[in-house]
Amino acid sequence: VQLVESGGGLVQTGGSLRLSCDVSALIYNVHAIGWFRQAPGKEREGIACLNGGDGIPYYADSVKGRFSITGDSAKNTVSLQMKDLKLEDTAVYYCAADWPANRCTSRRWVHSYIDYWGKGALVTVSA
Repeated sequence: VQLVESGGGLVQTGGSLRLSCDVSALIYNVHAIGWFRQAPGKEREGIACLNGGDGIPYYADSVKGRFSITGDSAKNTVSLQMKDLKLEDTAVYYCAADWPANRCTSRRWVHSYIDYWGKGALVTVSA
């Protein structure tokens, strides 16, 4: 099982960036798939997810209205479009999966429940 992130990088405040996660076909439709992030010295935070790589998304309050998560079941990919980026969005962003597919809720999308992790992609927002 693999989750492989791409698209991280350096962006100025107010800018946009898109992250993508290639998800193993074995788990795509039967897991909740989404994103966490971890800033230096802070806990890993669940920010967005989809049930079964599709369905109604969940967003943490910290990113609601600025980030958008989408899934492509034909390609087994989940993407995170980030806009209006702020300095506090600087973090390593991790793609994650949790079984079963209906775990994409504010109560369940926490790091202690996650079954699979990607290696992470660094996003740096500069002033």
